[in-house]
Amino acid sequence: MNSDLSNYRKSYEKDTLLEKNLPESPFQLFERWFKEVDESFKDMEANAMTLSTIGLDGFPKSRIVLLKEFGTTGFVFYTNYNSEKGKAIAKNPQVCLSFFWELAQKQVIVKGFAEKTSNETSDSYFKSRPKGSKLGALASNQSEIIPDRAFIDNKLLDLETRYTSNEVPRPDCWGGYLVIPVEIEFWQGRANRLHDRIRYSKVNKDEWVFNRLSP
Repeated sequence: MNSDLSNYRKSYEKDTLLEKNLPESPFQLFERWFKEVDESFKDMEANAMTLSTIGLDGFPKSRIVLLKEFGTTGFVFYTNYNSEKGKAIAKNPQVCLSFFWELAQKQVIVKGFAEKTSNETSDSYFKSRPKGSKLGALASNQSEIIPDRAFIDNKLLDLETRYTSNEVPRPDCWGGYLVIPVEIEFWQGRANRLHDRIRYSKVNKDEWVFNRLSP
C-alpha cells in the first residue's frame, strides 16, 4: 500500500533569523529560543530532543530523550549506561541532538561529543526525581529483551514493597551525559522553503563563529 503525501505542505512565516540579531554565543541564542518556546507553547514539551548515535551494528539510531540542563558547557540528559544508546556512546561518543519546535517553526541541531557527568551530578539529579521514576530506573534493564509487560510490572511491584520507607539508591549503571557541542545550527522556517539557517562552529574553547547556510 502506498500513501501519497506530495500535497502535505505548510508555509512557514512566523519569524526570521537575521545576522543583525545574532549573539556571539550560540548558547545565548539557544536560551532565547528555548524560553520563547517554553513560555509561548505550554502544551509543548520544549525539552524533548532527538538523540542520534551510531550503534554497535554500524547503523545510526535516533530516539527522543529529555534535556535536563543546559549552559555554556553543553547539554545534559540522563539514561541507563547499559542501554543501547549508552553502549553506542561508549564506543563512539560523537552524537547529534535535534530540537524541533513545530509550533514555533524552529529547529536546533547540535553536533558534539558525549561524556558521562560526575557521580555527584548524577546523584543530585536522581535524588530530585519522583519516587516512581527512581524505582523505574531500578526496575528496567533498558533495551534488554523481556518476555512480556507483566515481567516489568512485577519487578516494579517488588521494588515498591522493598523501598516502602527506604531511600531508593541510584543504580551504578544510571546517570547523566553531557554533550559538549562543536557545532550548533539554528533553523527558522521561512516562506517558499527558503528557510533561515545559521550554523555556529566552535573555533576554540570560548570562541564561536557563525555562517549562513543556503536553505
